[in-house]
Amino acid sequence: MSDNTNTPSNNAGDSKAQLPEILRKPEFLLGAAEPHQFPSDDLIEIAFAGRSNVGKSSAINAICNRRKLARTSKSPGRTQQINFFSLGETARLADLPGYGFAQVPLSVKKKWQDTIHKYLADRENLRVLVLLMDIRHPLTDLDWQMVNWASDSDLPTQILLTKADKFKRGKVLSTALNVEKQLDKIPGQFAVEPFSSESYLGVSEMRAQLSEWVTG
Repeated sequence: MSDNTNTPSNNAGDSKAQLPEILRKPEFLLGAAEPHQFPSDDLIEIAFAGRSNVGKSSAINAICNRRKLARTSKSPGRTQQINFFSLGETARLADLPGYGFAQVPLSVKKKWQDTIHKYLADRENLRVLVLLMDIRHPLTDLDWQMVNWASDSDLPTQILLTKADKFKRGKVLSTALNVEKQLDKIPGQFAVEPFSSESYLGVSEMRAQLSEWVTG
């Protein structure tokens, strides 16, 4: 976790010249509602997952410096497929449907769950999981299911504590430290970062981290 809560980035100050190479021209590639629609190559994939309405699309847009790369909505369940976005010529982001509450029929929700499970369990391209949690109530039961799966799979996982602008600096740091302590109790490769797509807290750190994951 980076202690950067005093100096959040400013969106207006960002420019393409300041972005890692992989984030210069991110583009939407395709949406996959079923496993057979997943891209069939060996590019590195970094998956973004989290509860419905946790702010995944807003986080992707902030990190990629694009306002409408991933579609945002105030209604849970807007993302109804796995959306893939290019990161240069060697990698992709995968935006997974939100888990938990969603205003969709049960049959649709089950189909999402099956597709997500297939992706997480079998996708050889997947290298890192970015797991988003609302900093106001992290580590819900559903979050723990994802955390335990990542632990069992030995998948490197970056926790983003979203909506950190809702808390003052001290509360942000104490919450992040508490999450780290909880994750220290189980085996796995976990890192924790407070994040806000509004104040841009943690955005520059995630851009650098993405570049490191992709380019080594």
